[in-house]
Amino acid sequence: MQTSYHRHNNDVKNISVAFFLNLSFTLVEFVGGVLTNSMAILSDAVHDLGDSFSLGLSWYFQKLSKKPGDKAFTYGYKRFSLLGAVVNSAILLVGSVVILINALPRLLHPNQPDTQGMLLLALLGVLINGLAVLRLRRGNSLNERVVSLHLLEDVLGWVAVFVGALVMHFVDAPVIDPLLSVAITIFILYNVYRNMRQSFRIILQGSPLSLDLEAAAKTVSALEGVRHAEHLHAWSVDGEYNVLTMHVVVDREMTMRDQQKLKQRIRTTLNTMGVQHATIELDLSDDSGSCKL
Repeated sequence: MQTSYHRHNNDVKNISVAFFLNLSFTLVEFVGGVLTNSMAILSDAVHDLGDSFSLGLSWYFQKLSKKPGDKAFTYGYKRFSLLGAVVNSAILLVGSVVILINALPRLLHPNQPDTQGMLLLALLGVLINGLAVLRLRRGNSLNERVVSLHLLEDVLGWVAVFVGALVMHFVDAPVIDPLLSVAITIFILYNVYRNMRQSFRIILQGSPLSLDLEAAAKTVSALEGVRHAEHLHAWSVDGEYNVLTMHVVVDREMTMRDQQKLKQRIRTTLNTMGVQHATIELDLSDDSGSCKL
């Protein structure tokens, strides 16, 4: 099993490798798109240029997210990784609109591209972006997952370009080129929507989808010394680091040492359920009401 230390360092390295691969191939795409007269390839080059810019930001934000907490950010800088994912998605959104604006007119007036050049570039695209996806596919952060998804979209896009170029090589159907561009863009927009929805859920402090609050309350309530658990509030800092606060009613008076032991058992239990940080308030209920311990 990969240790947290290795995950801590590999995520930054993975994104940096993806950045340099993507930037290098973007330059090849622009030259190849002009030489082959392919709108699909030029559209993907614009998309990849935006990806390169956002990957650079993701790389920077991922490094920044490793800083420990301070007075300005008491939970640390973990959410900067999330900011990288949001910026990445926003750039893809703008790039997709630009692609559509340029591709739609070509549907009415298509030009035959150089299919042999398209086939060669498509193979290179699948190879280079595929290597980057393999590098990032085990990533744990939302930032890595978003970047990996972008590169996987590129791989699928290049597969589509290869198939389209192969058809156009044998059939006079130049309209396939702008159709591919539009289809790739629609697919990208759909996934941008999904990523943005997940990112904004975290920003708005929605409860983590991976955490079952009802099950957490029942599990804690079943611990020895606990009467019941209530008022659970949970949110995620960056999609990985989950925070929870809860009120626990105990069944007897406890010394400070016993309180600390119970809190530690509760935190250990919650950690197995995906909670990395828990703030626990213990109360004692009796016939005269309840009082804080």
